[in-house]
Amino acid sequence: MINVQKTVTYHNGITVPSIGYGTYKTPPEDTAEAVFTALKLGYRHIDTAAYYGNEKAVGEGVRKAMKTLGLKREEISVATKVWNTDRGYEKTLAAFEKSLKERHLGYGDLYLIHWPPNHKKFGDQAKEINASTWRALEECYQSGRAKAIGVSNFLPHHLEELAATARIKPMVNQIEFHPGWAHLDVVEYCLKNEIIPEAWSPMARSGALSNETLISLAEKYGKTPAQICLRWVLQHGLRPIPKSVTPSRMAENLDIYDFIIEETDMAAIDALENCGGSCHNPDTIELY
Repeated sequence: MINVQKTVTYHNGITVPSIGYGTYKTPPEDTAEAVFTALKLGYRHIDTAAYYGNEKAVGEGVRKAMKTLGLKREEISVATKVWNTDRGYEKTLAAFEKSLKERHLGYGDLYLIHWPPNHKKFGDQAKEINASTWRALEECYQSGRAKAIGVSNFLPHHLEELAATARIKPMVNQIEFHPGWAHLDVVEYCLKNEIIPEAWSPMARSGALSNETLISLAEKYGKTPAQICLRWVLQHGLRPIPKSVTPSRMAENLDIYDFIIEETDMAAIDALENCGGSCHNPDTIELY
């Protein structure tokens, strides 16, 4: 079992909170207040993406927190991602600059490739598309405009292909990971190679919250099913990125450091199937 800490450290030495706050499908008109509330409750890492359409509002929420809560820019980490239609060296650089302007927060904290181009659609060109996109991220990092860079939804073979030409190893790989969709092989690969694995949709888009096993374990540990999901993610060595716009649930999602799930219960959660979520296969998904 992983020794759970409240922070994780990228291989370049940057330390960030071990729990982030997600903004996927949060409408732009609600995002700024949700981000402000998250920061007020204690979150210090915010996750967004160009595809979400709410980068501008994320920036507004962060700036409001800095102004009214007295937070410093360096205390807050904001991650965003280059979308599939902007892959490639030149287009990725342009997309990064656009994201910087949208958020209006100066530098970028963490920039990710949102999805790997898969061989099903791109054939032999997939590897070069990945490599050229990553070269752009490396430039953003080496120039200091991005403090860290990484990928999202990459499987080990995507990471191996990237490593063949990369000068800088990804700091992060954000993957779908939740009860019923536990890709422990990907997590093991990332941890072995000093890549921080992150879990998007850690509660299977709320599908796991009605699972009888998780409800039973919540009663056993005096926690909620959501807290069981998040603690399970942490104990597997991933950084969860939960999403909620309800302040009480946002606070609840941070309250997971005062208990430990026993190994037999971890194994029971590992064995769960069909808990919900997207369950996308990066090698076959068609999000283009």
